[in-house]
Amino acid sequence: MPFEVIVGQVESELGKPVSELFEYLQEKPYAAASIGQVHRARLHDGTDVIVKVQYPGVDESCDSDLKQLRMALKLGGLLKMPKEHVDQLFGEIRVRLKEELDYENEARNLKEFQAFHANDDWIKIPTVFASHSSRRVLTMELVEGDHISQITPARYDQGTINLIGHRIFTMMADQLFRYQCIHGDPHAGNFAYRPGGTIILYDFGCVKKLKPEIVEAYRNALVSALEEDYAALDRHLIALGARVESQPAVDEAYYAMWRDILIQPFDSDTPYDFAESELHKDVAAKTTTVFKYLDYFKPPVESIFIDRMIAGHYWMMKRLGVQAAFREELEEYLAL
Repeated sequence: MPFEVIVGQVESELGKPVSELFEYLQEKPYAAASIGQVHRARLHDGTDVIVKVQYPGVDESCDSDLKQLRMALKLGGLLKMPKEHVDQLFGEIRVRLKEELDYENEARNLKEFQAFHANDDWIKIPTVFASHSSRRVLTMELVEGDHISQITPARYDQGTINLIGHRIFTMMADQLFRYQCIHGDPHAGNFAYRPGGTIILYDFGCVKKLKPEIVEAYRNALVSALEEDYAALDRHLIALGARVESQPAVDEAYYAMWRDILIQPFDSDTPYDFAESELHKDVAAKTTTVFKYLDYFKPPVESIFIDRMIAGHYWMMKRLGVQAAFREELEEYLAL
């Protein structure tokens, strides 16, 4: 976005000239994403900050974009589910997207997650400067770390990488089972690392607050899968909103197939090598089997961002090259 547009947006939102707000606002973007752009700046008291500026007009375009996406998926034959289920799915996406467009909401999320992780000195979350923030401008403390592409053997030994992996798991499990509120956008650009094992979290626009009954159903489904009790798993997936209750029970062999694929990182006390993992390929190879049971399942609207969180962190652990065993840690959380 041209810098003059960024300046105009900042001044319009904060009601003052940029020169009064900041000692400087760097013209070159520090980062850019789909709905906004980030610039380095410095407050007049000498504090280094980053300023996240929403692109003008992006909020008005989101509803039309979602309608066009839905139409494209429908015409492409990719929405093979009842209209009611599609409405629920797109409704959930729309709510999360609207929240992500509200930087005041993100500021509240940042404070909430700082409180969640107050005792985790290995997690860093930037502090918001409310005086320099609004619905479309968010000014935060500059907290820097290494992008995942900079995690090299020269700076991070395998022990540190494994420590980061365990901390990622702890962070995920705490958010899911203890706080019942998750960071819902876990891609590489929203995390950074430091050689001591510190994890830095950015971008809290997409946060999903979970209903206690959904967390309990998710926990019960995991326990049933670990114990290979597929009749119980079927019941818990209905409670989770992932299974159509009016349909007969799903063949246990179908559940067993997916369980045997997805259990791999948790299957033993031997460290699992994520760098060599082909779990995603195993999943892709079985996706055609989904069509056989298409009428039996529906989008698990309330837990879809849990799945997104887990999938996102799988890819980060793979890129990091984590070697770790999580079975014991998982069982401790499931026993809470």
